[in-house]
Amino acid sequence: MPAGPFPPPPDPHRPPPPYTDGPYTDPRAGVPCAASPTHRTYPWLPPAPPPPRPHRAPRHAPLGHHSDLRRLRRAYRWQRRTATLTALGYFVLFLVLSAFAPSLMTGTTADVPTGLLLAVGQVPVTWLAVALYEATARRRVDPLAELIRRQAVVDARREASR
Repeated sequence: MPAGPFPPPPDPHRPPPPYTDGPYTDPRAGVPCAASPTHRTYPWLPPAPPPPRPHRAPRHAPLGHHSDLRRLRRAYRWQRRTATLTALGYFVLFLVLSAFAPSLMTGTTADVPTGLLLAVGQVPVTWLAVALYEATARRRVDPLAELIRRQAVVDARREASR
């Protein structure tokens, strides 16, 4: 077929070539552009990740640097020391009396040796130490731990929503 004064009509099933001699007209905007349309070279690659959001400073210090954690550690330390010194203090007193005051330990009270009474007294003193431990836990440690737990949940939700 001879080439006439008019070029052949474009094939509607074939896209236009990406690079042409004249300015490219964006079909969506209808505005001529100086550059050619952008075509992804590797269509199987995932799209570029979105830019990161600007970081917002938290309203309060992170949980690891919080004063409540220091208060919790201090309360727990006091709790351990109180219970340990109660139980071990009585036992050390019993040992010191056995070593340095044998006459007191071999003396009798109501026809029972004093040393035996002090040894049997170790069981109630140990129970007292456990009761002190539980009481200080309920009064001082548990409320602080619950406060920190609730705050950690709020912080986790806040981080998840970012």
